[in-house]
Amino acid sequence: MKNLLEAIKAFEAIEDDAECTAAVSQVLRQWPDLHAQLRELRQQRVQALRDRQRKTWPEIAKIIGDVTPERAQQISKGLRGSKRPPKQGSDTEK
Repeated sequence: MKNLLEAIKAFEAIEDDAECTAAVSQVLRQWPDLHAQLRELRQQRVQALRDRQRKTWPEIAKIIGDVTPERAQQISKGLRGSKRPPKQGSDTEK
């Protein structure tokens, strides 16, 4: 988290408005891919907490912070809360 906050401060420190705008825009364009990578990493680590370290769902929920044990279990399965992946064969897939 510290490195992310430092990166944001580095953007803020760019004096040239155009340069700052371009740099931030580039990161924002890449954000969907970065967000997906972070979600996958979190899922893997939650699974490791459960499988290798034998943590309970309440313990994992506390580690994640501000989630229920049920949500921690959903995270381990790669479910996205209200934005769950579409079911196979649904009309929304194209």
